Amino acid sequence: MRTRITAAAAVLLLAALTSCGPTDSGAETAPSGNNKGPASTEKTPSAEFAALPDMVGKGLQSAQDEAQAAGFYALTSHDALGRGRNQVLDRGWKVCGQTPAPGQHPTDTKVDFGTVKLEEDCPADGDQGEPEKAGSTMPNLVGKSVKVARQTLDSSTSLTVTDTSGQDRMVLVESNWQVCSTAPAAGAELNGEPVTISAVKFDESC
Repeated sequence: MRTRITAAAAVLLLAALTSCGPTDSGAETAPSGNNKGPASTEKTPSAEFAALPDMVGKGLQSAQDEAQAAGFYALTSHDALGRGRNQVLDRGWKVCGQTPAPGQHPTDTKVDFGTVKLEEDCPADGDQGEPEKAGSTMPNLVGKSVKVARQTLDSSTSLTVTDTSGQDRMVLVESNWQVCSTAPAAGAELNGEPVTISAVKFDESC
């Protein structure tokens, strides 16, 4: 009986030792430490350059198409006569000047065309550009369009526009009307007081 108990105890001990031994699951152990690998050597690609053609004298639509064909897509245009008119129908306008000038430029460059209507002459005194905001002094608005005058003055200004021809017409399309006089006059201090503009149409004399 003692021999059987001893043999049984030996079998149990051997089984216990076997179950406590290391096991091989076949999985690899990840290496310790911070392994980020080699630093990237890729460089950010620089802006692509292309040749911007000379568009002066071309129709606005043709100029835009040619600029896009050359790789320039950031296109805008403005009224070179300084009247603030929008180029609604591009085929009805022609290019008087462009910024930047023709030559090699990054293709993401903004290209701005100064334009007039087909039946108009380009300004002899240069592109009038976009109006600048008035400060604390009344600017000289005579000869400007009523639209530009409104854009120049602070948006909070109380503005009255009257037809100085004596016909008592309503000033509806302000870019078609030119300023003949203002009250207060140019050079006066602006401190929130109302402004009155007398105007006629551009094909009329003040």
